[in-house]
Amino acid sequence: MIATGFMDDSRRMPNTASDQTQPRLRIGFLLAPRFTLSAFATFVDVLRLAADDGDGSRPIRCRWKVLSADMAPVQASCGARIEPDERLGDPSRFDYIFTVGGLIEGGPGLTPEQTGFLRRAAQGRVPLGGLCTGVFALARLGLMDGYRCCVSWFHHQDFLAEFEKMRPVSDQIFVVDRDRLSCSGGVSAAHLAAFLVDRHIGRAAARKSLSILMIDEPMQGDQPQPGLPLELNARDPLVRRALLAMQQNLQAPLPIARIARDLGVGRRKLERHFNADLGVPPADASIRIRLAQARMLLSRSDRTVTRIAEETGFCDASHLIRVFRESQGITPDQWRQQALAGQDVPSSAIPELAAR
Repeated sequence: MIATGFMDDSRRMPNTASDQTQPRLRIGFLLAPRFTLSAFATFVDVLRLAADDGDGSRPIRCRWKVLSADMAPVQASCGARIEPDERLGDPSRFDYIFTVGGLIEGGPGLTPEQTGFLRRAAQGRVPLGGLCTGVFALARLGLMDGYRCCVSWFHHQDFLAEFEKMRPVSDQIFVVDRDRLSCSGGVSAAHLAAFLVDRHIGRAAARKSLSILMIDEPMQGDQPQPGLPLELNARDPLVRRALLAMQQNLQAPLPIARIARDLGVGRRKLERHFNADLGVPPADASIRIRLAQARMLLSRSDRTVTRIAEETGFCDASHLIRVFRESQGITPDQWRQQALAGQDVPSSAIPELAAR
């Protein structure tokens, strides 16, 4: 569910002829040290393409600024550096202020000047947003208290470990709750940006931006994140590392013994950790992850079952159909038909599949 009543109409659209020369959407960005470049760049590119006719890139309908206290370049986690545009100043000159998060552990956080700027923005009721792990920075300041927030499935447990009283949303690509916005990172940043462009400029501009970026259709925030099934919420660091290895090798699943060896443990030890933390053996967890990816592809693409079987590490279509029917009670084609028709469909695998 997406809340949409977070800004009054006077700030959404120009109402007079003189307003037509003013941007309809003004966004300020705070970049955390070692921020995620892809989320920032994807979000800004949607704004850039919506701001002008054609591909002129003139900031007419939208304007965006990277803000800084000292105007020093900010280095992304990939090593690229971004030069700020303006000093922090008055937050009320923006319609939204987004914090782009960086590494959760081992890196410096926001500066005192940046945190003070965010607090002033919140006091002035300027909507705040977090891209990727930017929501961690807002939560640390207490600026997400009482709000729903979106966190990538990859960082779900990290968020719970740091904010025990909050329950992050990790089964949606973005969340808008009144005057707080957050997204899971990656391409979800493009869809959140398109949501704002649609809201302030128009649907045609939003679709144009996504089309040029080779993104088929705008997605609403409640679209599921591709990734781990939600029932695989591991707390054990060893189990989490093993799950990540499975996620990263969907097309050619690694043998459990190989995963254990790569993690520096024996297979039996890995199995004990899985059973203690998740209540299932590693092989079952691998099946669940691959079935979750298969369900996502069935609901969001026109790929054939044979193609999906190849992309999710099953031997062939018949193998996927057999395991899928044992898990979901229906075939992949039947599941797709029900999902496209808006009917409720089963979404989680039953245990002991791998043993069969």
